[in-house]
Amino acid sequence: MSAPYATFGLAPAMRAGGVLANGDHQVHRDFMDFLVDGRPLLFRLSDLDAVSPLASDVPPAIFTTHVRRLLLEAEAPLAGGRYVIYGCPECESLECGAVTAVIERDGTDIVWRDFAWQTYESVDLEEGGYRDIGPYRFDGEQYRRELERLLPAADEAAPQAQAPAGRRVLLIGARVAGLARLAAALRTIGIGADITADAAQVPGEELRAYRAVLFGRAVGDPERTAVREAFGRAGTDVAYVDGLAPVVPVLVAQIEHALDRGAPAQHRLVRLDAAGGTATVEVTSPCRVTLVAYRLDLLSRTRAHELFNGFLEPGEHRIPLDAGAVKGRSFLVARTTGSVLAAPVVHR
Repeated sequence: MSAPYATFGLAPAMRAGGVLANGDHQVHRDFMDFLVDGRPLLFRLSDLDAVSPLASDVPPAIFTTHVRRLLLEAEAPLAGGRYVIYGCPECESLECGAVTAVIERDGTDIVWRDFAWQTYESVDLEEGGYRDIGPYRFDGEQYRRELERLLPAADEAAPQAQAPAGRRVLLIGARVAGLARLAAALRTIGIGADITADAAQVPGEELRAYRAVLFGRAVGDPERTAVREAFGRAGTDVAYVDGLAPVVPVLVAQIEHALDRGAPAQHRLVRLDAAGGTATVEVTSPCRVTLVAYRLDLLSRTRAHELFNGFLEPGEHRIPLDAGAVKGRSFLVARTTGSVLAAPVVHR
């Protein structure tokens, strides 16, 4: 069929987990996103919370099957030669809805066409079709080369091009009770967490299992330096997070941001500042953003208030802050598909 050529690629991405203001939890997922002409295909679906089938936490045999399907070496999972491109990050059930497309050979090329939102075995392109997405024609050799990079490691353990499968965080601080609540919240959303007051004596092979370290506010400079030196001796690169406040949703957001190892060009949410009664939010593609304020009252209890929940176009946006919601010691968490940022509110 006639369609302009596009380049095909893969890049690590994540669906940020979190503890939401209403008490719900959102599961963390690492996956490989599809790049079309160097840009994540998911960005064209501006309000969709979804992951590709190439997720790091699926069993190796199933992951391999997903890759083989995209290579057209295995039967299409849906009628009409349709394949799941993005699905529900919580349950991956078709009943929750999925973005599907026909994938077919055209000579030596591979074509993705007839993108649609699908919730049943059959699909109605008139009602659920994405008319502004595709068709895409990929050079068959380049397409195969990108996907086959995943196969050897997928057959052994975890996909080579993916983020490491072990999503573990080390929490360091003196207030064990607060860190225990944070660890429980992280485990709920699929991130392993361990607590210690001193990592200097931890064997290097154990330190290499962590992808991020969070320092509690009471941890001094000598202790922080010792931890960094221990990880340096272990030869592992981790992200270091300075906890903003004893507020679990804020700390979870900070850790999720630290775990995001995707290239800056593949982030949707790239800036969050709050000062002078205004929050500044910058996004790189059309998306829905939620902005929640967390405030510690005089008894150190956490108060949450949703300040904004709406669709933003690419660029910088200024959002007025409710003075009552951000008085005193307050923090903001901005969230969109695949990205989350936290920032303190600066009072002038």
